[in-house]
Amino acid sequence: MESSKNMVSKLLNSAGIHVNGNQPWDITVHNDHFYPGVLKHGSLALGESYMAGWWDAPRPDEMINRILSAKLEDKIRGSWQLKKDILLSRIFNFQHPEQSFKNGRKHYDLGNDLFEIMLDKRMTYTCAFWENANNLDEAQENKLDLTCRKLHLKPGMRVLDIGCGWGSFARFAAERYGAHVTGITISEEQAELAKTRCAGLPVDIRVMDYRSMNEKFDAIASLGMFEHVGYRNYHAYMQMARHCLDDNGLFLLHTIGGNKSHSMADPWLDKYIFPHANIPSVSQIGKAMEDFFVMEHWQNFSTNYDQTLMAWYHNVNDNWDELADDYDEVFRRMWNYYLMSCAGSFRARFSQLWQVVLSPNGVRGGYKIAAD
Repeated sequence: MESSKNMVSKLLNSAGIHVNGNQPWDITVHNDHFYPGVLKHGSLALGESYMAGWWDAPRPDEMINRILSAKLEDKIRGSWQLKKDILLSRIFNFQHPEQSFKNGRKHYDLGNDLFEIMLDKRMTYTCAFWENANNLDEAQENKLDLTCRKLHLKPGMRVLDIGCGWGSFARFAAERYGAHVTGITISEEQAELAKTRCAGLPVDIRVMDYRSMNEKFDAIASLGMFEHVGYRNYHAYMQMARHCLDDNGLFLLHTIGGNKSHSMADPWLDKYIFPHANIPSVSQIGKAMEDFFVMEHWQNFSTNYDQTLMAWYHNVNDNWDELADDYDEVFRRMWNYYLMSCAGSFRARFSQLWQVVLSPNGVRGGYKIAAD
């Protein structure tokens, strides 16, 4: 135990993190089993030990920022279980249609009450765009409007919203741009609330897997859904989008991105938050789209996700009294760790947020974002 304590303390010190220090990112350890667990199981044990209350820090987001910036994960040998999970993810398709419904429902059916408190008034569960915004509501409307302008939306256009969530983009595109939107989700709870929120608008919400879609659209948006597709399905996803997109249409892919190619997500996030998800790399996206699309525009506004996640964190904790009867303290620590660790990941530039605009044949004369 003592040797593992010394080793972990030394690793943390190299990232400017001190056990029982007085900086917001310093760690206080309440249970010494934390040390051998982290050495053996890395990020999975770090998250699980936080859920169990074995350690605390005033700012876990800043702690994760420093851990990732110092590349400490490269200095801790991965466990055999993690190596086995990576091997299995390369052999089996954990995002086949039946499994994808189970994967999505584990997260998105946790309870609309949680997400209504956490998110903006439109319930937009993707990165906001904070330029010239004073609050989360404005930042999310900025993002939705930017998305519509990138797609060159006009009244009467038929738009497919893949992974429509609670209908925030569908409602915005219908209200502000007069689009006719078909939104698809694998969550029945999302679909039910989305239908209510989009009532009276030209919006059709369906519970279905994207692979079942076989209609033509003038534009396609995919906001925060590609992370659940799985790298074995990237090619099929792009093929579906091309099949459903008019020859003169535009496809906007909004996704978290990684600096390196992987076949599975962080093991803690995989186990507790987004089962069998995967964060795509530039090369994985490029390889998947090369038979179907021309890349017109690629924007990275990943630091906006840091700010978005911290806004969600404050919304949850400032209003926890409204959730406490339905979610216990272990869940609260789990959820806080999810939001703060992801914020730290974007702050460290370990994770990215991309909006990619694609066209089937290239926009004649060149692509431009429509004026505000």
